[in-house]
Amino acid sequence: MVSPVATSDPSEPDPSRGRRALDWLRARDRNFAALRRAGRAAIVMPSLFALTDQALGNPAVSTFAVFGTFALLVLVEFGGPLRDRLLAQCALAVTGGTFVCLGTLASRTTWLAALAMAVAGFAVIFSGVVSSVLASASVSLLLAFILPVSLPGSASTIPDRLEGWALASGVSLLAVWLLWPTPARDPLRSAAIAACRALARRLRADADLLLGDGGADEEARHAEAVAAADAALQTLRETFFSLPARPTGLTTETRATVRLVDELAWLSAIAARRTARVAGLPVNRAACAVRTAVAVALDRSADLLEAPRASPDELRAALDELADAVATAERASTIELPARWASAGTSDVVSALDPGFRAQELSYAASQIAANAGIAAAAERRSWGDRLLGRQPAGLAGPLTAAQQRLTAHLERHSVWLHNSVRGAAGLAAAVVVANASGVQHAFWVVLGTLSVLRSNALSTGQNVLRGIVGTTAGFVLGAGLLAAVGTSPTVLWILLPPAVLLAGFAPAAISFAAGQAAFTLTLVIVFNILQPAGWRVGLLRVEDVAIGCAVSLVVGALFWPRGAAVALGQELAEAYGDSARYLAAAVEYGVACCDRGVPRRAAPTADSLRAAAAARRLDDAFRTYLTENGAKPVPLAEVASLVTGVVGLRLAADAVLDLWQRDGGRSAGDRAAASRELNASAEIVVGWYEDFAAALEGARDLPEPLPRDALGDHRLLDAVRSDLAGRDGRASDVAVRVIWTGDHLDAARRLQEALLEPARAATTRRAFRPAAPRLLLRAPRLARS
Repeated sequence: MVSPVATSDPSEPDPSRGRRALDWLRARDRNFAALRRAGRAAIVMPSLFALTDQALGNPAVSTFAVFGTFALLVLVEFGGPLRDRLLAQCALAVTGGTFVCLGTLASRTTWLAALAMAVAGFAVIFSGVVSSVLASASVSLLLAFILPVSLPGSASTIPDRLEGWALASGVSLLAVWLLWPTPARDPLRSAAIAACRALARRLRADADLLLGDGGADEEARHAEAVAAADAALQTLRETFFSLPARPTGLTTETRATVRLVDELAWLSAIAARRTARVAGLPVNRAACAVRTAVAVALDRSADLLEAPRASPDELRAALDELADAVATAERASTIELPARWASAGTSDVVSALDPGFRAQELSYAASQIAANAGIAAAAERRSWGDRLLGRQPAGLAGPLTAAQQRLTAHLERHSVWLHNSVRGAAGLAAAVVVANASGVQHAFWVVLGTLSVLRSNALSTGQNVLRGIVGTTAGFVLGAGLLAAVGTSPTVLWILLPPAVLLAGFAPAAISFAAGQAAFTLTLVIVFNILQPAGWRVGLLRVEDVAIGCAVSLVVGALFWPRGAAVALGQELAEAYGDSARYLAAAVEYGVACCDRGVPRRAAPTADSLRAAAAARRLDDAFRTYLTENGAKPVPLAEVASLVTGVVGLRLAADAVLDLWQRDGGRSAGDRAAASRELNASAEIVVGWYEDFAAALEGARDLPEPLPRDALGDHRLLDAVRSDLAGRDGRASDVAVRVIWTGDHLDAARRLQEALLEPARAATTRRAFRPAAPRLLLRAPRLARS
């Protein structure tokens, strides 16, 4: 018997087709962010346009209402809780209104309009360095200034223009509040929570493996925990670098959360160097107890990040237990050294002290993570009044201090952010001059075309010029065909406007830049034919004006730092390694002054720490710009990321040395000149290697080979404190252990060189951070076509 074959009715909808479409949408539009913005605009913008055009009959009000709605709903979407998003939306509306007034006042004189555009452009773009909120709103703010400054008008036109902007602001605020509200998500915090928990499991597995019998099951569980921790750290890094701007600005809880990225990566690197069992030595149970206590502190930190309004008492208790475990481990490093170690070999002493050193490293990293988790939670628990007055939880600088530090860090000639700000200001000002001098009908489109395609290097700008012109031309062709088919009937155009707005808001993020330009051109053709029917000529003017703006962008991109972020990234890497190494040397000098009364008292190296942190901030922004640039990368991003992460390890090692001696409580008695000489000599060698390494990244010299371990230096350092290793009470002194641990921190910086060599060799061999040949600029159109 033949079983019947199930057949589908072709008239029935295929459910799998709908699922495939939804999967495509999810893949192109994460969390439906672009669709959400476009959907709001498709509802609000035509409605407001109809109100201002039909009821008020004022073209100026209609123009500013339409473009204001697009700027406030499509070009920006703030994150965080709803209240914060609404406040940011209000601030954007007020600032935009101020720009409308200033732009109008400067619009009637070409030189004044260009100067005002340059100042406003630089201020808006550069201010984004202090806050992800400002960075995400920069295009909207620029549009709020470009529109009035490129449409000449007297002071008497300000009320109408402000009315249009105010209407757009009001309906946009209601739309953000009521229409498809954005879920309050913090992907960075979620990834940090997952990384904390995964690292806690890995540390417990480390302790179990050291204390257990080393069976196959224990090895398998340990390997599984290590793989899970590595995957969680990779997700955290990818989440951090996928953000459009470094979220370290004026939001207190966000500034605290973002510190966890570097600190968790550092803790993971320390955990990866776990101490293996040494033949003849018992397992250091005190050090294993520290690993377990660190795991508990990480879990409690994750709990507080997940529920910030919960009591922090459990985290405090975990930190107290960690401090007790570390104190026990440090005592074990001194009390448990028998008298025979006074004459033991160097490797034996170092092996005995190594578990305690790793425990001290882990505890410092975990304490930093817990402190920032506590700050983030405390900031979120603040009352509205405290937020309004800017009162900060203990342990974090205020927003003005943070803003000053970031601005100061980027007022440096190699800063990519400074380059982009100058380039953007020059391009927009030049576009205003060219638009006014050429007498084009819509100067606004020239300036907007410049803004759309100007990128961080000439090659990327050239590629976007082609995409912009192709997209605009496609939109003109579609608009002309549409008008040829339906005419300029207002009823039909009103019906077509919402889907056109929806596509214009959705296409740039979910499809392509060229598709967005096409959809935006089509929308403008419809809008201007509703305002003043002119047929397909509106689209043709749009193509001409955008082409002029694109030409301005290409010229400015070729004149102002045309080689982009790759060269700046190499320079920032070099400076960050040099500054971080010098900070490490300064921290060692501080420790030397603490352990040897023969050395003059020295203040903590605060200036060196701030300089290294500023270099790290510039490096992060350069790397982020490098990631967003178009074109093939000569070196895999994983290799470049390894070089960036190496800076973090070097700088945080210096932090740990500083903390090691600051916890000592003051200067120690005794003459330890020999130990001081050895530590300073080791630091000088390490700093010299990193300075040579930095020069090699910039192409000034060949890459240095990694430094070999200096066994004689270790022996000399041990001899310098040998008398302290077994005193009359039968225990080693705390100072001797700290001296040896300081040498271990320097050795950790030396071991880091091995991990940096291969990525650096790949980068220098392929000239990843070297200037490209000038003829590359002439090849930009051909490369863009390919």
